Amino acid sequence: MELYRDVFPRGEPPRILFDGGAPRWFEPDRIAVTDTTLRDGQQGWRPITVEEGLRIYELLVELGGRGSIVSTELFLYTPRDRELARKIIEYGVEYPRPIGWIRATMNDLKLVVEAGLEETTLLTSISDYHIYYKFGVTRERAFEKYLSVVEEAMKRGIVVRCTLEDATRASLEKNVLPFVERLMRLSERYGVDFRVKVADTLGLGLPFPEVPPPRGVPALVSALREAGLRADQIEFHGHNDLGLVVANHLAAWIYGAGLSNCTLLGIGERAGNCPLEVMLLHYAGLTGRLDRVNLKALPRVVETLEAMGYQVPEYQPLVGRNAFRTKAGVHIDGLLKNPEVYLPFDPAIVGRKAEVAVTAYGGRAAVLMWLRSRLPREAAERLSKNDPRVEAVYREVVRVFDESGRHTPLSDEEMERIAARYFPELGGRD
Repeated sequence: MELYRDVFPRGEPPRILFDGGAPRWFEPDRIAVTDTTLRDGQQGWRPITVEEGLRIYELLVELGGRGSIVSTELFLYTPRDRELARKIIEYGVEYPRPIGWIRATMNDLKLVVEAGLEETTLLTSISDYHIYYKFGVTRERAFEKYLSVVEEAMKRGIVVRCTLEDATRASLEKNVLPFVERLMRLSERYGVDFRVKVADTLGLGLPFPEVPPPRGVPALVSALREAGLRADQIEFHGHNDLGLVVANHLAAWIYGAGLSNCTLLGIGERAGNCPLEVMLLHYAGLTGRLDRVNLKALPRVVETLEAMGYQVPEYQPLVGRNAFRTKAGVHIDGLLKNPEVYLPFDPAIVGRKAEVAVTAYGGRAAVLMWLRSRLPREAAERLSKNDPRVEAVYREVVRVFDESGRHTPLSDEEMERIAARYFPELGGRD
C-alpha cells in the first residue's frame, strides 16, 4: 500500500516536495506572508472603521503572529486611517508589523514620517501602459519622480518597498531592471535597505518557468535574484483575474521571492487578491513550520468578516461553507470507510470538520453520515447502513424530494424532524 506519507502526512497540511532538488533561488527559511487586507482589501471592498480594522489586525496576529505573517500595509490618508495606524502601532506585537502605503509624492511621504512608521510601500508604476498612458511622461521622467521620493525616504532612514505596478506588462530590460539598479545604488549610498513588490496588477502572470517576462512569474522573479536582490527584498502581489493567483504566488516563492502579499479571503480589486489563508496552508507545506501558523483561527475570520457584512462564497477553498461538505453518495461512502479517501487533509487543521448535505442522490451513506455526526459517540459507532432505522429515514428523504420536486439539500432542521421519529434522542432541537 502506497499512501505517500511524505507528501500527505496525517494531521498536517500536504507537503510540497521537489524531484531532484528545488529551483536554484528557493529559500524556504526566508519565505513569509505579508498582508494587505487593510489596504487593498479595504480598497476593493468598503471603507472600514477603526474598530473593524483592529479586529482584522487581531485576526492577523492570531493567524500568523508567530512569524509567518510579517507585515500589514496601511493607508494613511484619512483621520480614520491614521487613527487605526496609531492603535496598531500601540498594539505592540512583533508580527505583523505595520507599514505604510503611499503614492510617490513628498506629501504622502510626510504622512509616513508623521505616523512614525519605519517602512512604507511606495507606488512606482513600471509598465509603459502606466508611464505613457496614465502619467503621460517618459520612462526617465517617471523614474526621476519615483526616485526623488525614495531618496528622501532613505535620507530619513525609512525602508521603501517599491511597488512595480503592472510588472507583468513591463519590459524587463527597459523598465524593471534599470529602475531596480538605480534603487540599489541609492540603497548603497544611504545605507538603507529597500524592497520591490512585483505587482501582477491585472492577474496576467503565468506560473510556468518556460514562459518569459513580462508574463512569466518564475522568469521575472529569477531575473531579480540574478540582478542581486535577496529573497526578503522581493515581494509578489497578484490578482485573480485569470484564476491563477495562488499558482502565481507559489511560483514566486519557489523561484526566489521571499514575500507573498495577500488579503484575508482574497478580498480585493475586481476578481480579488491572493487568499492569505491559502498561502499560509502552503507556507506550512513548504516549510514544515506548523508552529508559525494557527489555521484553526479561520472560522473566527469568517465569523468576523461576515459580521461586518462580507459574504463568504459558499465554494471558497478552506473557508466556504461547502469546502468540506459533500453531497455525492459515492464520496460519502468513501468518507465513511476512511475520511482520507475524499478529504485532502484533516479539516481540523483549519478549524473545520467534514459535513454532509443530504439530497436524493446521497443514498443511505449520506443519511448514515449525517446521523453519526449527531448521535452520541457510542450509538454513532454502532450504527450501520443496514440498520432498518437508517433505511426508514432514507426512504422519507427520497419521498420529500419526489413529492416536492425540490433541488436543494435538506436543512439540518428538516433532517432532525425526520430522523427524530426513529431516533428519539435527536428530538427537541428546535
